[in-house]
Amino acid sequence: MVLPYWLGRPDLEALGIACQASACGFERLWLGEMATFDAFALATAVASSTSLPRLTVGPLAVGVRSPVAIAMGVASVATLTNRRVDVALGASSPRIVRDWHDRSWSGNAQRTRESVTVLRDLFEGRRAAFSGRHIHAKDFKLRRPQPGCTISVAAFGPRMTQVAAESADEVVLNLVSPAYTAKARASIDAFAKACGRPSPPLAVWVTCSVEPGPATYHQLASQLAVYLRPPGYGEMFTELDFGGLVHQARSSDSRHTLVEDIPHELPAAVGAIGSGPEVLRRIKAYFDAGADHVGLVPATADDDDGAATLAFIREHARSLLSTSDPGEAA
Repeated sequence: MVLPYWLGRPDLEALGIACQASACGFERLWLGEMATFDAFALATAVASSTSLPRLTVGPLAVGVRSPVAIAMGVASVATLTNRRVDVALGASSPRIVRDWHDRSWSGNAQRTRESVTVLRDLFEGRRAAFSGRHIHAKDFKLRRPQPGCTISVAAFGPRMTQVAAESADEVVLNLVSPAYTAKARASIDAFAKACGRPSPPLAVWVTCSVEPGPATYHQLASQLAVYLRPPGYGEMFTELDFGGLVHQARSSDSRHTLVEDIPHELPAAVGAIGSGPEVLRRIKAYFDAGADHVGLVPATADDDDGAATLAFIREHARSLLSTSDPGEAA
């Protein structure tokens, strides 16, 4: 399960969705960070109000937080809540890194690689002693090491994919099609083989909604309008034959204008949207394309806290990994 941050929704909806995930028996929850809660504070609140055994915080922008800050955050949540806490890293976007935080938007691939190196030392209880091109850390040592903490890396584009394949415990993709997933899986395997390490697992975040209504499609379009502009995503949407929308997003058109022009086919191309059987078949398509894990991102506009969608998918979860059509089981 992945906590979404839908535009125009109450901030505390995140806790409601986490409670639904816990009630449905999900074992892992991803908590990213946008413009509402600090990710580590939210993770502590989620752990205090649910029985979810495993939390993954991130992807956190490597250009915004230092490895020491990330390690302290992970150790804080794990110690205060007695839960397993993992972390994910990513480049984020120019708007967040440069415009919100006044940090440099450059060298993200190398910065990520260096961050992974420092974090591994810190989680194992070693004192920081690293000087790289972007990261410099010395003398700090965690009082409570986290040797079981895994490090995932969000990969979009060849440079980040290579870094993730060569250094991460897991690779993460968001808002991609099954076809893109298959290409990424092949690249990850090739990069890992070239450097002599086992290919890391691949997790894909998939927006999902069973029997969506007009409000849900508007919710999905509003969020997608944000992703049409950033580098990488725009090119992927262009390959999916939505280049006209990408051009609009990168011109003077506002996000609100774009929302009205986004067809239902766009969220369906990078998610699992539709009837129950259609949603199950779509999720299975990501597994068939090479995903080891699918992180469900529930829409909430027509479905409070994503309760109905999560319950339906959980009920039919066994059929997703079978060789038969999961739609038949539904």
